[in-house]
Amino acid sequence: MKKTLSPETQQDALAIAKATQKPGQVKEQTKLIAAGVEKGIAEYKKREKAKARERDKARKQQQKSKSATSSNDDDSDMSYIEPESRFNSLTWSLLGLLILSWALFAAYLFYR
Repeated sequence: MKKTLSPETQQDALAIAKATQKPGQVKEQTKLIAAGVEKGIAEYKKREKAKARERDKARKQQQKSKSATSSNDDDSDMSYIEPESRFNSLTWSLLGLLILSWALFAAYLFYR
């Protein structure tokens, strides 16, 4: 099962062969060089496709494992919720304002 290369690849290979042509080189030799370049391009494309498939498989497997671990993390997060600190800075500020307002109210009633 021999694949035929695209016309663009054949033209590129012929252009490369003509660019490297030496003086006195016969047209048949140039065609042989072009055929070798075509074969090299086909081999390169085949390797790149294989590498892309491997990268895609690795990426999909990584996403699968990541989603599996994140679903496990979600389950464990639901079973234990870490309590927040009882009083944060906003709570302390509001408590301080409440105490200040009652102190001012008491001072107002006392000095009236």
